[in-house]
Amino acid sequence: MVLGDLIGDVLRTLWSHKLRTFLTMFGIAWGIVSIVLMVAAGEGLRKGQEVQAQTLGKDVMIVFHGRTSMQAGGTRAGRTVHWEDPDVAAVQADAPDCQYAIPELEQEDVRAHSNYNNAAFLVTGSLPPFQEIRSLTVGQGRFYDWEDTREGRRVAFLGSDASKQLFPGRNPVGENVYLNDFPFVVIGVMAKKKQDSSYDGWDVNKIFIPFGAMRRDFPDKPPGTPTTFDELLVTPKSVEQHESCKREVRAALGRMHNFDPRDKEACPIWDTVQEAQAFRQMTDGMKYFLGAVGVVTLLLGGLGVMNVMMVAVRERTREIGVRKALGAPAHTILRQFFLEALLIAVLSGGVGLGVAYGICSLVDLLPMPDFFAGLLPTWKTGLMACGLLGGIAVLSALYPARKAASVDPIEALRFEAGG
Repeated sequence: MVLGDLIGDVLRTLWSHKLRTFLTMFGIAWGIVSIVLMVAAGEGLRKGQEVQAQTLGKDVMIVFHGRTSMQAGGTRAGRTVHWEDPDVAAVQADAPDCQYAIPELEQEDVRAHSNYNNAAFLVTGSLPPFQEIRSLTVGQGRFYDWEDTREGRRVAFLGSDASKQLFPGRNPVGENVYLNDFPFVVIGVMAKKKQDSSYDGWDVNKIFIPFGAMRRDFPDKPPGTPTTFDELLVTPKSVEQHESCKREVRAALGRMHNFDPRDKEACPIWDTVQEAQAFRQMTDGMKYFLGAVGVVTLLLGGLGVMNVMMVAVRERTREIGVRKALGAPAHTILRQFFLEALLIAVLSGGVGLGVAYGICSLVDLLPMPDFFAGLLPTWKTGLMACGLLGGIAVLSALYPARKAASVDPIEALRFEAGG
């Protein structure tokens, strides 16, 4: 049978059962649209959260000091633990799965003023890798470097909002900002960024200075000592190593401060890697559930195709009988009805894919909220939808085609449609 004859038979089948066929094709198309859109929405949510999480820092663990909840080495529980300068070298030496381990010291009551305005911002001091760890993008100038740190230079890197308040309408790079009357030269300004989480405030409202200058001019306050600091910032060498990195950090700090490494109260850690993995599991579960709804819709559409073709076989029984009486072999009848059902399913699926990807493209033109990156269909989604559609189309076409091929020509010639 030529392609033109096949298309003609399909069109005749569609026209003979307009409403039933429309509903069937709509069901298949809607199943494809549902699968693509639901999976794309889940991917957009995952990607949006991933981007937002990186505004705090990529794969960063914030190690806070705490209070022991377990006895260890003859010491009582309930003892306060403070991180000290030697802890940084100990963690760097004893945690091979960690890429960075750097201290952070903060003061929130530092008086800041310029020649144009004054304010109170949180001042934080650390080492140069802090910029990479905490995702601080330079908008103007530069971030402090190792030479600034070694020499204890009074240089400052301003958050974008801090810069606007202290130097309204001006370029602050090269100007002085006074922190508790100590003059610091502004060497850079952070680019504006949206931030969805923090452990000490928004980065746009901070002033960042080298750790050496911070330690000298703004040491830790009691009950801290001149050698203690607030947090230890740690990153693993890879996501796969973050659990081992975390264990090594707790073990190293436990040796330094005589507490049990299993005591999480003594060494509380905010693990952004773990949070990201938990969120991914949640979005994946939602994505799979919604995708399953689309698969069920697609299966119902496949049943509709089977129903339409069964009705077509019944109404074309005499035609089948004439063709078989004239010598048409069974496999020709089988192929005809199989291809007709397959073509209906493929047309419906093609329309569904076109509509789904069109909707994704249109939605992605709109402004998106911070936690949502848009509808992001992947090539895997398209392949999965096409594979499901192909499988369902074959299954829905097989039974009606076999039914048509098995028609007895003598009985078919005596058959009256509707009888």
